[in-house]
Formats: sequence, structure tokens, C-alpha cells
Amino acid sequence: MNNVQPSEGRKRSAYLPLILLALALGAAALLWFTRPGSAPEGNLSNAAIGQQFDLVDEENRPVSNASFDGKWRLMYFGYTYCPDVCPMDLATMGAALRLFDEQQPEAAQKLQPLFVTVDPERDTPEVMAEYTASFHPDIVGLTGSRAQIDAALKNFRIYAAKVPGETDDSYTYDHSALFYLMDPNGRAVEFLASQTATPEQLAATLERFLG
Repeated sequence: MNNVQPSEGRKRSAYLPLILLALALGAAALLWFTRPGSAPEGNLSNAAIGQQFDLVDEENRPVSNASFDGKWRLMYFGYTYCPDVCPMDLATMGAALRLFDEQQPEAAQKLQPLFVTVDPERDTPEVMAEYTASFHPDIVGLTGSRAQIDAALKNFRIYAAKVPGETDDSYTYDHSALFYLMDPNGRAVEFLASQTATPEQLAATLERFLG
């Protein structure tokens, strides 16, 4: 029987499949950790909420979900004549935005805060502009026709019911009080109940997803 030793070239060729496999596994691992889906999961990830709306902004310009593509959106639904809950919640939003801007100034540029009215009959673009400016200069108010607002409320699963007042103009609204965080494609990511959310908690949520 011949005792022939394999040549050095044959030894190297025998290890080649193992080397290629190791390189492939390394590349796969790199793609896994850098893929778009590796962002944090939120409590609304993959939920069929939001995305579609057609409204007008504070300059009375038509806007849709596509108008904010590329920006994260922090959204709140309420109305300017709200006697208590909405001003407190908008104050929380404004304080959280200031905290986030101090802590993550570059990430803050990726965010567009939005305040959507449930009361378009009284909340004209001019009224919305004056109201949002009192809480934070970056908050943009959105209004529209009754039909446009109702469609947005439906898409965002927001409850809003008119409560008659002593006069025709003194009515109020019972409505959902939530902060929605939407990703740059307009998909729902996270919500916080505004009644319990603090500016620090809201800023921390923004940092978790945008920071």
C-alpha cells in the first residue's frame, strides 16, 4: 500500500468549503444585526392603526400621511376648547419635546409632533396655530372638514363623542387621550396613555426609538 502524503495545495483546498461557510455565516450575522427590522419593538408594532389621513395644516394647506414621510410622528388627538385634559397633555408633550431636544438634538430633528383636532367646527387653522404655539413651536395642528376628521379618527381608533353644553357653542368632547408614536413610514409603533405619562417617560420613549 502506498503511503502518499497529500500535497500542501490539496490540504488548502480541503479547508476552502469551511472557510467559505464561515464567511457566509459572518455576513449573515452582520445583516441580522443591521437589518431595518432590528429596531425596538413597540406595543403597537404591526397594529393596523393610522397611516391614512387627509387634513389641512395651520397654513390651511392640504396634508396627508405622505406629507410627513421620512419623519417620526408624535401624535395627539384633542381640541382647543378642552377645559382640562388637552392643555395638560399638550403641556406634557411640550415638556417632553424640550427634554428630548436637550438630550438628543440630532434625533429630535427626525421628529414631527402633531396635534389633530376632534372639533373641526371650532378649530380652524388659525385657532390651531395660536393654540399649538403656546405649548411648543414644533407642534403642528391639523384640522379639516368634519368628514376628514371622522375618517382620521376611524383610522387611528380614536373615540370622540360630542357632549352638549348649556348653549350651542359650549359643547365639549369625550375623547381618547393617547400619545401615538408613528415611524417614518406612518406605521404605529408605540402608544402611551396621556393620563399617566410624564414628560420624562415620553422623552424616554422618543429616545428609545429615535436615539
